[in-house]
Amino acid sequence: MTVRTKTPALLDDPPVPVQAKLAAAWTSFMFLYIYVDYFHLHKPGVIDDLRAGVVFEFDISPTLLTTMLASVAIPALMVMLSMTLPARVNRATNLVVASLYIPYSVFNAVGESWDWVPFYGLPIGIEVLLLAFVLRSAWTWPRTPAVPAGPATTDLRQDL
Repeated sequence: MTVRTKTPALLDDPPVPVQAKLAAAWTSFMFLYIYVDYFHLHKPGVIDDLRAGVVFEFDISPTLLTTMLASVAIPALMVMLSMTLPARVNRATNLVVASLYIPYSVFNAVGESWDWVPFYGLPIGIEVLLLAFVLRSAWTWPRTPAVPAGPATTDLRQDL
């Protein structure tokens, strides 16, 4: 029988800043968001509809494409904003944008047939989980304790 006397070294697990967690979650969200749109092009009939000038039920127009671009640009900007905004604004921005994108993500499956539920359900479910993570991380953002103010006047003899 062998007796192990040496314990394995533990891996260092430093805390990850909230900003990095938020940026990572938005990055993952963007990958799913873009790849669902990309793989959607492989559905039968989609390319034919695009050539006919139709997306879903809408005629392709500058307004439609600008709206679609804005819907992708906002979470893409959240990656950068999550790393650069001051904490208070960062927290509020993440709470608002993630709250708005949960129903928006779910809406993307509207009108699809039940045959496509696995294709849309999996990424939308993951997107909603990522947005819930954003909400939780922003909501529970650690606070630093307030430092009590010192006396209004200082005794100069203490400084000597």
